[in-house]
Amino acid sequence: MKKKYLIIGGVAGGAGTAARLRRRDENAQIIMFERGEYISYANCGLPYYAGNVITERSRLFVMTPDKFMESLRVEARILSEVVAIDREAKTIHVKDLKRNTEYDERYDVLILSPGASPVKPPIPGIEHPAIMSLRSVSDIDSIKDKIDSPATKRAVVVGGGFIGLEMAENLKERGLQVSVVEALDQVMNIIDYDLASEVQQHLRAKGINLFLKDGVASFEHHGSLVSVRLQSETLIDADLIILSIGVRPDTAFLKDSGIALAKNGAIKVDEFFTTNDQAIRAVGDAIVFDSPLSKSPVTIPLAGPANKQARLCADNIVDGNKKPYTGSIGTSIAKIFDLTVASTGLTEKGLKAAGLPYRCAITHTGNHAGYYPNVRQLSLKVLYHPETGKIWGGQSVGYGGVDKRIDIISAFIGKEGTVYDLAEFEQAYAPPFSSAKDPINMVGFIAVNVLEGMSDTISWDEAEQARKNGAFMLDVRSEEEFELGAIEGAVNIPNTDLRDRLKEVPKDRDIILNCAIGLRGYFAERILRQNGFTRVKNLTGGFKTYDNAIRERELLEHKTVLNIKEWSATIDNLNEDGSFRRRTENKIFKVDACGLQCPGPIIRLKKEIDNLEEGDRIIIKASDPGFGVDVQSWSKLTGNNLVSVTTTEGVIEAVVEKGNANICSMPDSAGEKPAICAPDNSATMIVFSNDLDKALASFVLANGAVASGKQVTMFFTFWGLSVLRKKHAPAVKKDFMGKMFSAMLPKGMDGLGLSNMNMGGMGAKMMKSRMKKKHVDQVAQMFEDAKNAGVRMIACQMSMDIMGITKEELLDGVEVGGVATYMGAASESKVNLFI
Repeated sequence: MKKKYLIIGGVAGGAGTAARLRRRDENAQIIMFERGEYISYANCGLPYYAGNVITERSRLFVMTPDKFMESLRVEARILSEVVAIDREAKTIHVKDLKRNTEYDERYDVLILSPGASPVKPPIPGIEHPAIMSLRSVSDIDSIKDKIDSPATKRAVVVGGGFIGLEMAENLKERGLQVSVVEALDQVMNIIDYDLASEVQQHLRAKGINLFLKDGVASFEHHGSLVSVRLQSETLIDADLIILSIGVRPDTAFLKDSGIALAKNGAIKVDEFFTTNDQAIRAVGDAIVFDSPLSKSPVTIPLAGPANKQARLCADNIVDGNKKPYTGSIGTSIAKIFDLTVASTGLTEKGLKAAGLPYRCAITHTGNHAGYYPNVRQLSLKVLYHPETGKIWGGQSVGYGGVDKRIDIISAFIGKEGTVYDLAEFEQAYAPPFSSAKDPINMVGFIAVNVLEGMSDTISWDEAEQARKNGAFMLDVRSEEEFELGAIEGAVNIPNTDLRDRLKEVPKDRDIILNCAIGLRGYFAERILRQNGFTRVKNLTGGFKTYDNAIRERELLEHKTVLNIKEWSATIDNLNEDGSFRRRTENKIFKVDACGLQCPGPIIRLKKEIDNLEEGDRIIIKASDPGFGVDVQSWSKLTGNNLVSVTTTEGVIEAVVEKGNANICSMPDSAGEKPAICAPDNSATMIVFSNDLDKALASFVLANGAVASGKQVTMFFTFWGLSVLRKKHAPAVKKDFMGKMFSAMLPKGMDGLGLSNMNMGGMGAKMMKSRMKKKHVDQVAQMFEDAKNAGVRMIACQMSMDIMGITKEELLDGVEVGGVATYMGAASESKVNLFI
């Protein structure tokens, strides 16, 4: 008997089911109903059409109604909205939106694939025409028309998920100023906070303003302009707003049908996609099923699962229920500017919600062999059962090779694999494609070492809590790495020195080890454990993971909105092929600062540009994420011209043109003063205090002023002389009062205390530790920087006499002078400070 199949929904799930049904049943009558104007279109490609990445609109359409009829003999009725189902009569009630008529259609089997619709909460002012959502082709047509308007300069994306960030990228690529508002404390909720922090830093580097943990309170109308008022009372003006808060199953038309729905409106189905009515089945974004991992009901609105469900559903309709659906683990991936972000299985949040035990393993490595050119960094995280090693989930963020690693982990999860499988996984290896020990192997090794008792890892947030609880934080990186940034309170013993310095490590405290990414920490852990230390844990992902997460958390706590303004070269500076125009009278130099951490790239830039002539240019590349901001500030301060800043696959490239030599600029490293400075382009300060915080402020201001091109004089008097004393001064003959003052005054910078909360010197130690964590130079280094930059430091002769301090006790490079010396400098200064 000839069957009649009706399908509601004409995109991935519906169109896929129709196509498979035809291939399995040539004689059936198949009719597909689509409320919109188009069927079987590439909805995942819509953001890229908005950004002109996909330039031809026609390429969005996989099939048209005419092609469906021609190739499959499937009738696709567009602009046809199904508004009701009569289960007893086995009919659906249809509104023909084009002809404005209504009719009923009978079925033998009904397949529901209505998809999901964007969430549109009842926020005041949300009906403004400049506020749009993205689901269909007609939606993207409206959005693109708005973007194409010359009046559209600013956009706000509400929601930091896949679609939101893809839209943010494409809006930015179209030249708009873009802000992203997210009510959660992170973007991309399908990955955990530690990896999301990398995404957030990249977004800022691309010039995106991020407002996290700050939802929308209202939209305020000002004609075509809309102001977004956040819960924090922050106002953001926009010409275009994209709502990307999430989606919900589009099942309102089923409310009175008697078909069983979940609390979120999703259609309940069994493993054969059958609803509580045996004649009705459902697939796609609008169904709910049990997760194969958490065993809890889930709805996964992804195109991949929808297409696979369509194929199985059609087979079960034709053959009887023979092919059960095992569920989806939610494997997903997105391009966010130069980054790739991917996830599969459960996150830490999902595992906690499900009450499942887990541990994590993190590695940061290259996408292929490090010695082969163009290696790109990626971070890979695996979550696993702490006893069996069963893989719960995987996440990756990086500039290359992310997709294949997540696909591999997804495949192992689907086969109930363990971390032992990851450790033993045999990949196709050659230097351009992988490493002999692939990142997949590395996370497997980390996890297997834990399962076999060789190691005990700790996550970044657990490590931070342990630090606060008094754990001994042991950093086993090199001294140079440690000086560039470390965990607050950490003690540095390089792993190569550890065997000879075991006495410095306490056995009666918890020990948290860290290196850069975790490998040297593991080496150190093995040394300690085999020397009787038992309370040892290794920070998985190392300082890189910890520092990324802590930095983002501190930005969030202070509600700081940062971005790196992206400069672009003007058309006057470009050749026809888009390259920078080389002027015949000037030279261009290339500098590779990749691999150097802050402030390395800026120091390298300063050193190279000092040797150039006005108009010469440096093209400098750096991989440090902060370089994009630093080079802008540095260029402004020094009077050099920042031509452009671009970021490609994690590498920041800046083009800097040497400024006018007659304009006051930063002195060179030899301490020479600027060639020509106006008399009023000077600054003087009296340093009267020997408090650590005030001395610190003095040198910060002095170095900032000289970096901005000012001539700076610092006059140290009375207690301020302590700042300039040598720690180990030579013995000099003094009278009784001189000896008394010498005994009472701090012996140099290391002995300075805080003006408040000094607590017998503990406060000063805490301040120095805090400065190290925040990558702030110590006072001694600031003194050297000031001296090398040409800051003139004068010790008051009168104060020295009164306090019994001699010139031999002062640091090298300090002048001795009187009030006249100071007044001479002050008379030419427009800035005079007393500290």
